[in-house]
Amino acid sequence: MTQQGVRWTADQVLALAPDAASREAAGRLATAGPWSEVGSTDGGTVWGVCRGGGGGPYRTVVDVADASGPTCTCGCPSLRYPCKHALGLLLLWTGGDGAVPECEPPAWAERWVTGRREDAEAAAGTETAETGAAGAEAAGTEAAGTEVAAGTAGDASGSVSRTRDPVAARRRAERRAERITAGATELEQRLADLLRGGLAEAEQTGYAWWEETAARMVDAQAPGLASRVRELGSTASSGPDWPVRLLEECALLHLLDQGWLRRDRLPQDLAATVRTRVGLPATADGPAVRDQWLILAQYDSVDARLTTRRVWLYGTETGRTALLLSYGAAGRAPELTLPVGLSLDAELSTYPGGGRRRAALGKRFAPPAPVEIRPKGVTPSQALARYGRALRDDPWLESVPVTLEQVVPVPDGDSWQLADASGETALPLTPAFGNRAGLWRLVALSGGVPVQVFGECGHRGFTPLTAWPAGPGQAVSLN
Repeated sequence: MTQQGVRWTADQVLALAPDAASREAAGRLATAGPWSEVGSTDGGTVWGVCRGGGGGPYRTVVDVADASGPTCTCGCPSLRYPCKHALGLLLLWTGGDGAVPECEPPAWAERWVTGRREDAEAAAGTETAETGAAGAEAAGTEAAGTEVAAGTAGDASGSVSRTRDPVAARRRAERRAERITAGATELEQRLADLLRGGLAEAEQTGYAWWEETAARMVDAQAPGLASRVRELGSTASSGPDWPVRLLEECALLHLLDQGWLRRDRLPQDLAATVRTRVGLPATADGPAVRDQWLILAQYDSVDARLTTRRVWLYGTETGRTALLLSYGAAGRAPELTLPVGLSLDAELSTYPGGGRRRAALGKRFAPPAPVEIRPKGVTPSQALARYGRALRDDPWLESVPVTLEQVVPVPDGDSWQLADASGETALPLTPAFGNRAGLWRLVALSGGVPVQVFGECGHRGFTPLTAWPAGPGQAVSLN
């Protein structure tokens, strides 16, 4: 049991896994066979010794009661975090069949937990002092008309870092803006040449032309433009309706170009959205909002350069939905890990831009704890209307977070949709979700009975991420 008196579920444990391979490997270690010296405390510590393949045995300790989120240590050489041994140990613990009894921890486990918590308390004290000093300096800096730079992309907390030379920082920002303007102007010319010659040429030129154009945007320090150009390259010749989709994406890219070139004429929030879409870093400048944040969903998207983790939260008191982003280098899982279905007592600060959904995780007051509250739901038609309204603030928005109330998964030819229990409206599921195991988990959870589903609603359809049964029951991750 944790200090809240509730044992985690297997879904909550598997939501911590950095990738599918880790989930599969952890499942093989979720039996008593490979383990010895296992035990747990009601304070949230789990430990054990796993028989390893080459260099084992491995001593493994997991602290699920850490206010900063679950932490672990293991003697294995794996670069994944948490590793398969930590996940397997937690899965064994969730069984609740006596395989991991409550007892006094051995000295090696006690030393790590005590040291880890002492370090966390010391770091919290240091951070509080530094935040106060940074706030005083930032206030003086802003009064002088200078800027405070944002933290690095890999910083899960999104904290603010001080710029030692504000004048030099402003000059660098001005030079970067000039490069982006030159890149956007060149991109406009390239798009005009493409459309003047006809979209058929896009099929003949191949991907090299798009990659060369993207490289030009990277040189212009506009990674957001470069990413969209690469998406255009993958759209060309990608299906029977590719000319329509390519033209739509070209129009959105043209709109982003024009937004940057005329950003001084835009409303403040829309101008901030344009800067973010182009690729400029931003600071979480919104006021800190403390709430019991329900952890709705967590999933990763991976490309050749970066692993991006998205965590959706719902404020049980404010009713706000917020997005946390955490990054890891290619092949490495991001550090931020929060178990789906639990609630986090913490402060969030929002980033500028339309809707202000993205937020930075600030001070945490307690470890994640169980909660019976569910997010408020809407009908499929209301979900579409919400996406339409969001496009006014951010025309490049792919989707919005939505919780659907009283919906049933039903087949629609070769695809699936979520139908309103009244039978009046339905939302098609995205084609990508139809190929995932999560679809069958959703169908099995429903069994023809209306359920509550959280996911992302956009122009491609609805992507379910988490579901709740019709009656009492815990959240089921669909990733």
